[in-house]
Amino acid sequence: MKLKKTYSYALWSAIYLTLLAVVISMISYFIISEHLGITTILISSIVLFIISFFIIQYRAEHFIYRRLKKLYQEVSILNVNDLKRESATTDIEKLSKSMQKFVEGKRLEIESLTERDSFRRDFLGNVAHELKTPLFTVQGYILTLIEGAINDKQIRMKYLERANKGVERLVAVIKDLDMIAKLENEGTKLDVEVFNILELIQNVFDLFEMKAKKRNITLTFDKTHEFPVFVKGDIEKIEQVLINLVVNSIKYGKPNGKTYVSVQDYSEKKFIIKVVDNGEGIKKEHISRLFERFYRVDQSRSREQGGSGLGLSIVKHIVEAHDENILLKSVYGEGSEFSFTLEKAR
Repeated sequence: MKLKKTYSYALWSAIYLTLLAVVISMISYFIISEHLGITTILISSIVLFIISFFIIQYRAEHFIYRRLKKLYQEVSILNVNDLKRESATTDIEKLSKSMQKFVEGKRLEIESLTERDSFRRDFLGNVAHELKTPLFTVQGYILTLIEGAINDKQIRMKYLERANKGVERLVAVIKDLDMIAKLENEGTKLDVEVFNILELIQNVFDLFEMKAKKRNITLTFDKTHEFPVFVKGDIEKIEQVLINLVVNSIKYGKPNGKTYVSVQDYSEKKFIIKVVDNGEGIKKEHISRLFERFYRVDQSRSREQGGSGLGLSIVKHIVEAHDENILLKSVYGEGSEFSFTLEKAR
């Protein structure tokens, strides 16, 4: 059985001291006094060895313990009451590993906090921009009307309509912010029921048929379904997911393009719903951040298209609240495929 570190240190120190004492005693025996017997020298050596061993061991423990105690006091997160004298001096390697683990944990924590701080700054900047743009637009039109343009009926109606669009954008941003806050702080309360996913998709198609026609984009299924497809989930929230994905495909799809939705078997217990377009696609460097709040691939083009910039973040929260997966495949210049899973209804 291996000796404990400080015991080994004390043992060898005591041996060295004893050997030194023996050498001195032998020299004294031959030079100073012939009456000093060999037995006396051996007994004295043994006594010296034992006394040296315990003194050195005590000093080593006391030395290490005092310095470790000071270290624990300086590092506020470590509780000095957890430090035992025995463990501090007999297992330095284990203590060293614990300290390394602590330091690594602090390093990762600092990196995480730095990343969160950066995200917070980006988020605040994006919120300010999203609210500032329509506010200034509305303010500009109203000031123009106040300054006299209100007397011209044609200009009055035109500016009021534009101001109303700015207000609508503000309302959309605030609604999405409110939804994100509820999803993150309160969690998503689901009203799970069985429903026909094909019927829900068709309702979304009908809702945005005119919007798609303006860009001459076709909304369709990938194939004709002869029978209903029943799934389990919160029908209102799944509708919100489909709305956000279909609207995105219309916004960023190519004119005269096509968006199709497919419902396929994903596993024995799940379906996968895919929303596919043949639009401009997404570059690889943007894919990992696409579901972040307010993250936009093309800032200028996205502003022109409108929207709050929170749609995909809301989609991710809703899908994950169902304990399902949201997936994305995209080839730049060819199109994108957003998909999510849903539980099959028995």
